[in-house]
Amino acid sequence: MDTDPDKWFQDKINENFLQLHRLDEVLYQGRTKYQAARIIRSRNLGICLVLDNKIQSSERDEFIYHEALVQPAMIAHPKPEKVFIAGGGEGATLREVLRHKTVKKASMVDVDDQVTALSKKYLPHHSNGALEDKRALIYHVDAREYLVNSKDNYDVIILDLPDPIEEGPAALLFTQEFYRTVKNSLPMMD
Repeated sequence: MDTDPDKWFQDKINENFLQLHRLDEVLYQGRTKYQAARIIRSRNLGICLVLDNKIQSSERDEFIYHEALVQPAMIAHPKPEKVFIAGGGEGATLREVLRHKTVKKASMVDVDDQVTALSKKYLPHHSNGALEDKRALIYHVDAREYLVNSKDNYDVIILDLPDPIEEGPAALLFTQEFYRTVKNSLPMMD
Protein backbone atom coordinates (compact mmCIF):
# COMPACT_ATOMS: atom_id res chain seq x y z
CA MET A 1 0.00 0.00 0.00
CA ASP A 2 1.26 3.45 -0.95
CA THR A 3 0.97 6.02 1.86
CA ASP A 4 3.05 8.94 0.48
CA PRO A 5 1.16 12.10 1.65
CA ASP A 6 2.55 14.16 -1.24
CA LYS A 7 0.84 12.09 -3.92
CA TRP A 8 -2.07 13.47 -5.88
CA PHE A 9 -4.63 11.93 -8.19
CA GLN A 10 -5.59 13.95 -11.28
CA ASP A 11 -9.19 13.53 -12.42
CA LYS A 12 -9.54 15.13 -15.86
CA ILE A 13 -13.18 16.16 -16.28
CA ASN A 14 -12.71 17.76 -19.71
CA GLU A 15 -10.15 19.79 -21.69
CA ASN A 16 -10.64 22.80 -19.42
CA PHE A 17 -11.29 21.22 -16.04
CA LEU A 18 -8.92 19.15 -13.95
CA GLN A 19 -9.51 18.14 -10.32
CA LEU A 20 -6.68 17.22 -7.99
CA HIS A 21 -7.27 14.92 -5.04
CA ARG A 22 -4.65 14.43 -2.32
CA LEU A 23 -4.15 10.73 -1.77
CA ASP A 24 -3.74 9.13 1.60
CA GLU A 25 -3.06 5.75 0.01
CA VAL A 26 -3.47 3.55 -3.03
CA LEU A 27 -5.22 0.40 -1.84
CA TYR A 28 -5.17 -1.39 -5.19
CA GLN A 29 -3.76 -0.68 -8.63
CA GLY A 30 -3.93 -3.03 -11.57
CA ARG A 31 -5.64 -3.93 -14.78
CA THR A 32 -8.73 -6.06 -15.20
CA LYS A 33 -9.49 -7.85 -18.45
CA TYR A 34 -11.34 -4.70 -19.59
CA GLN A 35 -9.86 -1.62 -17.97
CA ALA A 36 -7.34 -0.03 -15.62
CA ALA A 37 -8.63 -0.19 -12.06
CA ARG A 38 -7.54 1.55 -8.87
CA ILE A 39 -8.91 1.80 -5.39
CA ILE A 40 -7.62 4.96 -3.73
CA ARG A 41 -8.23 6.74 -0.45
CA SER A 42 -8.57 10.47 -1.01
CA ARG A 43 -8.58 13.06 1.76
CA ASN A 44 -11.89 14.59 0.66
CA LEU A 45 -13.80 11.69 -0.90
CA GLY A 46 -12.64 8.70 1.16
CA ILE A 47 -12.22 5.40 -0.67
CA CYS A 48 -12.81 5.75 -4.43
CA LEU A 49 -13.24 3.35 -7.32
CA VAL A 50 -11.23 4.64 -10.30
CA LEU A 51 -11.64 3.05 -13.73
CA ASP A 52 -9.55 4.13 -16.71
CA ASN A 53 -8.29 7.07 -14.64
CA LYS A 54 -11.82 8.40 -13.92
CA ILE A 55 -13.37 8.39 -10.45
CA GLN A 56 -16.52 6.29 -10.76
CA SER A 57 -17.70 6.22 -7.19
CA SER A 58 -16.53 7.59 -3.87
CA GLU A 59 -17.28 6.66 -0.30
CA ARG A 60 -18.40 10.09 0.88
CA ASP A 61 -20.85 11.06 -1.85
CA GLU A 62 -21.86 7.94 -3.81
CA PHE A 63 -25.33 8.00 -2.24
CA ILE A 64 -26.15 11.27 -4.03
CA TYR A 65 -25.45 9.77 -7.46
CA HIS A 66 -27.02 6.37 -6.81
CA GLU A 67 -30.21 7.67 -5.19
CA ALA A 68 -30.68 10.20 -8.01
CA LEU A 69 -30.01 7.54 -10.64
CA VAL A 70 -32.38 4.93 -9.23
CA GLN A 71 -35.16 6.44 -7.15
CA PRO A 72 -37.01 8.57 -9.77
CA ALA A 73 -37.61 5.58 -12.06
CA MET A 74 -38.41 3.23 -9.19
CA ILE A 75 -40.88 5.64 -7.60
CA ALA A 76 -42.49 6.52 -10.95
CA HIS A 77 -43.35 2.86 -11.59
CA PRO A 78 -46.47 1.76 -9.69
CA LYS A 79 -45.07 -1.68 -8.77
CA PRO A 80 -41.54 -2.44 -9.99
CA GLU A 81 -40.99 -6.19 -9.72
CA LYS A 82 -38.35 -6.95 -12.38
CA VAL A 83 -35.43 -4.56 -12.73
CA PHE A 84 -32.44 -4.67 -15.07
CA ILE A 85 -29.20 -2.85 -14.21
CA ALA A 86 -26.50 -2.44 -16.85
CA GLY A 87 -23.16 -1.81 -15.13
CA GLY A 88 -23.09 -0.84 -11.49
CA GLY A 89 -20.48 -3.42 -10.54
CA GLU A 90 -19.86 -1.87 -7.14
CA GLY A 91 -23.43 -2.80 -6.12
CA ALA A 92 -24.72 0.62 -4.99
CA THR A 93 -27.33 0.86 -7.76
CA LEU A 94 -28.49 -2.63 -6.84
CA ARG A 95 -28.68 -1.54 -3.19
CA GLU A 96 -30.99 1.33 -4.12
CA VAL A 97 -33.19 -0.90 -6.32
CA LEU A 98 -33.57 -3.49 -3.55
CA ARG A 99 -34.80 -0.89 -1.08
CA HIS A 100 -38.13 -1.35 -2.85
CA LYS A 101 -39.98 -4.29 -1.31
CA THR A 102 -41.99 -4.84 -4.52
CA VAL A 103 -38.82 -5.97 -6.35
CA LYS A 104 -38.83 -9.72 -6.89
CA LYS A 105 -35.88 -9.93 -9.28
CA ALA A 106 -33.04 -7.49 -9.92
CA SER A 107 -30.61 -8.51 -12.65
CA MET A 108 -27.29 -6.67 -12.49
CA VAL A 109 -25.19 -7.21 -15.61
CA ASP A 110 -21.65 -5.84 -15.45
CA VAL A 111 -19.04 -7.24 -17.80
CA ASP A 112 -16.16 -6.83 -15.34
CA ASP A 113 -16.27 -9.38 -12.51
CA GLN A 114 -13.00 -8.01 -11.14
CA VAL A 115 -14.62 -4.61 -10.46
CA THR A 116 -17.32 -6.37 -8.45
CA ALA A 117 -14.71 -8.37 -6.53
CA LEU A 118 -12.62 -5.26 -5.81
CA SER A 119 -15.73 -3.41 -4.65
CA LYS A 120 -16.72 -6.25 -2.32
CA LYS A 121 -13.25 -6.15 -0.79
CA TYR A 122 -12.60 -2.40 -0.58
CA LEU A 123 -16.06 -0.77 -0.84
CA PRO A 124 -18.48 -3.18 0.90
CA HIS A 125 -20.60 -0.31 2.24
CA HIS A 126 -21.50 0.64 -1.35
CA SER A 127 -23.56 -2.52 -1.83
CA ASN A 128 -24.48 -2.89 1.85
CA GLY A 129 -25.27 -6.59 1.34
CA ALA A 130 -27.22 -6.15 -1.91
CA LEU A 131 -24.85 -8.37 -3.89
CA GLU A 132 -25.84 -11.27 -1.59
CA ASP A 133 -29.59 -10.52 -1.55
CA LYS A 134 -31.67 -13.50 -2.76
CA ARG A 135 -33.54 -11.22 -5.20
CA ALA A 136 -30.29 -10.20 -6.90
CA LEU A 137 -29.08 -12.02 -9.98
CA ILE A 138 -25.50 -11.02 -10.82
CA TYR A 139 -24.15 -11.67 -14.32
CA HIS A 140 -20.67 -10.80 -15.52
CA VAL A 141 -21.31 -10.68 -19.25
CA ASP A 142 -21.82 -7.96 -21.83
CA ALA A 143 -25.04 -6.08 -20.96
CA ARG A 144 -25.81 -5.36 -24.61
CA GLU A 145 -25.62 -9.01 -25.63
CA TYR A 146 -27.54 -10.04 -22.53
CA LEU A 147 -30.48 -7.77 -23.34
CA VAL A 148 -30.45 -8.66 -27.05
CA ASN A 149 -30.63 -12.38 -26.22
CA SER A 150 -33.02 -12.08 -23.28
CA LYS A 151 -36.69 -12.86 -23.70
CA ASP A 152 -37.48 -11.03 -20.45
CA ASN A 153 -39.24 -7.72 -20.15
CA TYR A 154 -38.36 -5.46 -17.26
CA ASP A 155 -40.44 -2.93 -15.35
CA VAL A 156 -37.45 -0.64 -14.91
CA ILE A 157 -34.07 -0.52 -16.65
CA ILE A 158 -31.23 1.48 -15.13
CA LEU A 159 -27.93 2.19 -16.85
CA ASP A 160 -25.05 2.77 -14.42
CA LEU A 161 -22.19 2.99 -16.89
CA PRO A 162 -18.70 4.46 -16.95
CA ASP A 163 -17.89 7.24 -19.39
CA PRO A 164 -18.04 6.13 -23.05
CA ILE A 165 -14.30 5.93 -23.64
CA GLU A 166 -13.80 4.80 -27.25
CA GLU A 167 -11.93 1.62 -26.35
CA GLY A 168 -13.72 1.17 -23.01
CA PRO A 169 -16.04 -1.68 -22.09
CA ALA A 170 -19.16 0.52 -22.19
CA ALA A 171 -18.65 2.19 -25.59
CA LEU A 172 -21.33 0.15 -27.37
CA LEU A 173 -23.85 0.91 -24.61
CA PHE A 174 -24.05 4.52 -25.80
CA THR A 175 -25.52 3.79 -29.23
CA GLN A 176 -28.98 4.24 -30.71
CA GLU A 177 -29.07 0.50 -31.34
CA PHE A 178 -28.57 -0.25 -27.64
CA TYR A 179 -31.24 2.25 -26.59
CA ARG A 180 -33.69 0.60 -29.02
CA THR A 181 -32.86 -2.73 -27.36
CA VAL A 182 -33.52 -1.15 -23.95
CA LYS A 183 -36.86 0.25 -25.16
CA ASN A 184 -37.86 -3.15 -26.55
CA SER A 185 -37.10 -4.75 -23.18
CA LEU A 186 -39.69 -2.60 -21.42
CA PRO A 187 -43.42 -3.36 -21.61
CA MET A 188 -45.47 -1.19 -23.95
CA MET A 189 -47.04 1.71 -22.05
CA ASP A 190 -50.59 2.91 -22.69
